[in-house]
Amino acid sequence: MKRIVAKRTLREFWEKHTDSEQYLKTWYKTAKNSDWKSPNEVKQTYVNASILKNSRVVFNIKGNSYRLVVKFNYERRWAFIRFIGTHQEYDKIDADTV
Repeated sequence: MKRIVAKRTLREFWEKHTDSEQYLKTWYKTAKNSDWKSPNEVKQTYVNASILKNSRVVFNIKGNSYRLVVKFNYERRWAFIRFIGTHQEYDKIDADTV
């Protein structure tokens, strides 16, 4: 991805949940260095990712301890961090619209 919007969101999260830091940094580096052109290409890298509507993908972070929702613009190669949180927090949102 050429651009990942809202890395600060990730940083603020891992400062509160220090056990997620290395996992989120790895996700960020992998996404930054990837040239995903479709949800299927994301799934080739992250088999356990869930593809949602509205160009959103849910990633399981730290063995499914946390959920990361990202909205992609594949054409422009942009990724927008829409949500990062625990399963309980994730269950309270609508990942298709967040």
